[in-house]
Amino acid sequence: MSADDPLPPLKALTLAARALEDHGFATVARNERGDSLYLRRPGSAWHLRLSNHARTAKQRARRTDILASLVIDGPRSQIRIDKLVREAVRNFDAALARVTDQASAAGSRK
Repeated sequence: MSADDPLPPLKALTLAARALEDHGFATVARNERGDSLYLRRPGSAWHLRLSNHARTAKQRARRTDILASLVIDGPRSQIRIDKLVREAVRNFDAALARVTDQASAAGSRK
């Protein structure tokens, strides 16, 4: 099997979770069905969500602690998984910077 061959979604999710661990994230929660993982970096209150489906508007409103999501809803190659993980980490870091900037701006107002 080459890095271009598509992997089944469950295996792709597992590989994505491992790759996110390489970026400093740890799994801290899993939904009841086991198709969504919530990961965060040590000491952080913010989460990155890894799932096989997108969040609904209701889920987004309820879980404002999730800064980025990585959705793998079908077969993906190892190359594609690596790219999706890099994009999710980049999106998480950008969202974290925005949240941090907003908090520091709000704290500096008189």
